[in-house]
Amino acid sequence: MSGSLWLRAPGADTLPAVPRPRPAAPGAPARDPLDELADRFGGIAAAAVHPDEIAAVLESDGMTDEHIRLAYGRPDSFALAEELHARVPRAHPEPDRHPDPWKVPLGPCLLRGIVFALPGLAYVLGAPFLEGPPDRLGLPAGTLTLMAGALIGWVWDQTLSHRAYTWLGLGDRAAAGRTLLLGAPAGALLGTAAALAVPGGPPFSHAFAAGQAAYVGAATVLLVLGRERLLFAALSPMAAGAVLALAVDLPRALRAALLAVSLLAACALAARELPLAAGVRAALRRLPRRTAGHAPPARHRRRAAAGASGPVRWRTLRGPEEPYGPGGPRLADSVPYGVFGLGTGLLVLYAALGEVLAGGPAEAVAAPSAVALTLSMGPAEWLLHRFRSGTLAGLRAARSPLRFRLRMLGVLARCLSAYLAVLLALGLAGTLCWPGAPPLGGARAGTLLLLGAVMWTGLLLQSFGAVRAAAAVCAGAAAAQSLALLLEFGQPRTVQLAVAGAAATSLAALVCLLLGRATAHR
Repeated sequence: MSGSLWLRAPGADTLPAVPRPRPAAPGAPARDPLDELADRFGGIAAAAVHPDEIAAVLESDGMTDEHIRLAYGRPDSFALAEELHARVPRAHPEPDRHPDPWKVPLGPCLLRGIVFALPGLAYVLGAPFLEGPPDRLGLPAGTLTLMAGALIGWVWDQTLSHRAYTWLGLGDRAAAGRTLLLGAPAGALLGTAAALAVPGGPPFSHAFAAGQAAYVGAATVLLVLGRERLLFAALSPMAAGAVLALAVDLPRALRAALLAVSLLAACALAARELPLAAGVRAALRRLPRRTAGHAPPARHRRRAAAGASGPVRWRTLRGPEEPYGPGGPRLADSVPYGVFGLGTGLLVLYAALGEVLAGGPAEAVAAPSAVALTLSMGPAEWLLHRFRSGTLAGLRAARSPLRFRLRMLGVLARCLSAYLAVLLALGLAGTLCWPGAPPLGGARAGTLLLLGAVMWTGLLLQSFGAVRAAAAVCAGAAAAQSLALLLEFGQPRTVQLAVAGAAATSLAALVCLLLGRATAHR
């Protein structure tokens, strides 16, 4: 019954080695048998947390109740085990030191943050193509078109990424590739359709939005498959041209060429990572059968029926509520990730354009805040790993649920403070470097930090599987801010600050409630 307490390497004996009696010296007086037994089983008895563990080892050594009554004067193995447990002081061995699975280098996380932000330089190169009269809300020409395509693409690719990551977690890289092969082009079409549905704007804005949607799909493929370096290489020509365009007026043809080179490179690299040829061959094999209306051969029908129902022994291992068939991510499990992306996307959008959308001047665009939030996703990811590492150390060191909760809160405070410090530094640096950017005053700085807290705690809950709660809070905050904007309720800065504060408070309470339990960190 306590064999699992002595687990070793697979195939090894699960019970500890029982010490053998030591021969007595010639002429030495006889010892108390119980003292001798306590010496033999001292290490086992000292490490046992309950007398039943000692009783199991005694029985595995072949001691019967009759032998125990004759040799030790105790009625059975359980009484003898209680005597040994009382005699031998506790001396629990330290657990083996295992490597920290959450320890990751900072470099790859920073690279992901840079890759998230680099596409913003495409707007610097494409600015001459987007010249024209302001949009209906007073925004620069083409802004609404690009925003619609970007927002739809963000929601779709958040959902797609979850489905692909789930397949990767199940060890089926081929299924993840098929998911991306079908989902990335579909997301690009949806983003393009959303941009085309917005009337007005310069003619090039729709072409730019189509390229933006195609890039988002390609970037999703490369990021999910861990090809950040390839994506960075694909963006390098565009990024170099954008930096050069800040100092020199580049010709329009060169600007368009640099944008096209980076877009085509990203799409080609993404296509190289996907099972494109296998997918095309599979589609061509299915097409003649479906168009001709032929039924599959009988042996294929028998295999399909057997695969759908499965062997009886396999079916008996499943719960009554579990569906039959191949396991994989359900659509209902992926939708909350898209909702979370929609909520956070709208909150970031309102942080940058809230005052302009409420009728303020175009100079009130707080673009550095959006750039800072995007760049900070790299350090945010690394700090999420540091939180998991800190709570794992807390699990090993804490001796009570209260001690673990206190350690968890300490790790949470350190990681969140570090992230907000990085975010504030990025916001200040962006405000100083961005020409004509509004100053990062008290209200704007407070809103930026509260939004950072919302995004980091939301990602933290998402990493622990509590994505529905995080999505509900972020989507509710975005809906409240949208409603205030439509009803022209309150000052934009005040509304942003209040909504972000309420969302940050709600998510912080959820983190303390859900993650303060040790069972959440298994």
